[in-house]
Amino acid sequence: MKTSLFLGSVITATLLFTGCAISQTSLDNASPKVKMLIEKNNLEVVSFDYVKEKVAKGSRKSAKAILIDARPEAKFKKGAIPSSINIPDTKFEEFYSQLKDVKKDKELIVYCGGWKCGKSPKLASMLKKKGFTNIKLYQAGEPQWSKKSYLDVDLVVAKAAQAKNSAVLVDARPYAKYLQETIPGAISIPDTKLKTLEGRFPVNKDEKIITFCGGYVCAKSHIVANRLLDLGYSDVSVFAGGMPAWKKAGLATTKSASNAKTTDIKTKVQYSKNGLKKGLDEGSVDGEWLYSLIKNNKVPSYIQIVDVTAPDEFNKGHLKGAINIEAEKLNAKELYSKLPKGKTIVFNCTAGGRSMDAWVKLKDAKIDMGEIYYFDANIDCKGDNCKIEVNEPLGV
Repeated sequence: MKTSLFLGSVITATLLFTGCAISQTSLDNASPKVKMLIEKNNLEVVSFDYVKEKVAKGSRKSAKAILIDARPEAKFKKGAIPSSINIPDTKFEEFYSQLKDVKKDKELIVYCGGWKCGKSPKLASMLKKKGFTNIKLYQAGEPQWSKKSYLDVDLVVAKAAQAKNSAVLVDARPYAKYLQETIPGAISIPDTKLKTLEGRFPVNKDEKIITFCGGYVCAKSHIVANRLLDLGYSDVSVFAGGMPAWKKAGLATTKSASNAKTTDIKTKVQYSKNGLKKGLDEGSVDGEWLYSLIKNNKVPSYIQIVDVTAPDEFNKGHLKGAINIEAEKLNAKELYSKLPKGKTIVFNCTAGGRSMDAWVKLKDAKIDMGEIYYFDANIDCKGDNCKIEVNEPLGV
């Protein structure tokens, strides 16, 4: 008993010193083994509020730290803290490759199944041995988070919910993207139209709701999920893989049945006055055409790519030659005034949604759109090294 009290005092003192103190009551909820592991590995324990701030907008692109779930893969798929990756402590070497390109001083926050779960301190110890120097422990873990916020769920959960009609699926992308292709049965509530469309949410606040958008880099589904929590809904989750994961798995979409009917449609190739090749969807650039130019470093000088994401996202990586204008925070007049004059503008973001939003904002303001377009693609950049996946146009 004396040893247990001594360990608890040491841990509490250490946490007070680091500025991340948690109550003795919370520490008392931990098993002696977990307490010992925390002290032995000199681990800093952080609170829900600390983790929430690091999760930021909820997407992996916006997260300020890497969250790591130490639980088994099946548990992770059922529900995890937004932006998390999964490295089960029992399959460390198999899953560790996800961190092979991560700098050793990057902040890592490890968690598992709560105060009595030893997986997170074990995993933290393994990561320390790999050379990581900035590791924190959210020991309250998934149980506390799920009571205070929403979870990310895997494809298997979204698929089952859709097949059994056991949840309301909400597509948070722009309405034009929803019309282009979505998960059958989903309703459209774009994050930019929340105030006017909130009445479409279920009357029953206990109804299970799953939001989704353009994949792990897209924050729109997280924005809608947070709003649902504010409105008092109790069973909210985000299908973080979104449309990219759904399509990659070969699952049916609202577009699937129409593919055969559209293959015979002939389209006329069109160009803007300056020479940009237009896409089939209104306002879009031909994605494959632009991708080829980017890949071969041959983007013509008359094109100016404008990344409309937040500065922190832009600074993590962006298309070569792009400039940053965070369109969401500007009205149409302000956005237009910041665009370079005499150029053909191409908006881009991480999943195509925000770039389309920027284009629509200007179009709705009756601005001349002759040389303003958007790039409909999933873009993941580290520096100027970008992985680009062009989204299919509605007309294909």
